[in-house]
Amino acid sequence: MMIFLDSADLKEIEELAATGLVDGVTTNPSLVAASGMSFSELITKITKLVEGPVSAEVTALDAKGMIAQGRKLAKIAENVTVKVPLTVEGLKACKALSAEDIMVNVTLCFSLNQAILAAKAGATFVSPFVGRLDDCGADGMQLIEDIAKVYETYAFDTLILAASIRHPQHVYEAAKIGVDVVTIPGKVFRQLYTHPLTDLGLDAFMKDWKKSGLEI
Repeated sequence: MMIFLDSADLKEIEELAATGLVDGVTTNPSLVAASGMSFSELITKITKLVEGPVSAEVTALDAKGMIAQGRKLAKIAENVTVKVPLTVEGLKACKALSAEDIMVNVTLCFSLNQAILAAKAGATFVSPFVGRLDDCGADGMQLIEDIAKVYETYAFDTLILAASIRHPQHVYEAAKIGVDVVTIPGKVFRQLYTHPLTDLGLDAFMKDWKKSGLEI
C-alpha cells in the first residue's frame, strides 16, 4: 500500500518525506490557498521533495478549461498528477488528458457508480472520500471495499486512493481491504508509528541499559 501525504505545508512534507515512507503527495485548492504561495511555485517545490505522484487540482469547471489547466500543470514536472472533480466535465477532461499519457486523479468520489465512470475515463487514481461519507452517516470504508471488488472483477487499471482519512483506524481498515493508496494528513501519519506501549517499553530498556554501565 502506498502512503501519500495530504498536505501543502512544505516544512511538513520535507520532514515526513525524510522518513523514506512517503510515496506521494496530494493537494487541493483549500490547502494551496492556506499555504500563501503561488500555485505553480508551491507545486514545483513539492515535486522536488518527493519522487512519487503529486496531485495538483484544476480550478476550471468546464472540460476545455480543465484540459488547458491540466496540460499546464503536467509541464511543471513529470510526477505531477492532474486532479479533476468527478463531474461530467471532469470525466471528459480525464479522458482527454489520460489519452495524452498525463496522470489523472479523479477526486470527490462518493459512489460506486462514479468510481466505475472514473475507471472507464482512464483515471490513474480515483479518490473516494471516506471521512466525509462517515460524517453523513454513510459507511465510507464500505464504498472502498465495493470499488475494490468491482475493479478486480473488471480488471480496471485505476488505482483506489482512499482520501479524507481522519484517523489511523481508517488506514488499518483500508489496508485490510487491500486499497492501493491512502492519502493522510501529517497528524495521522505520525499517529501510525506512535504507541504508548512502544514509549513505555523503550523507556524501560533505556533505564536498564543505563544501570548496567555497558557500552555498544
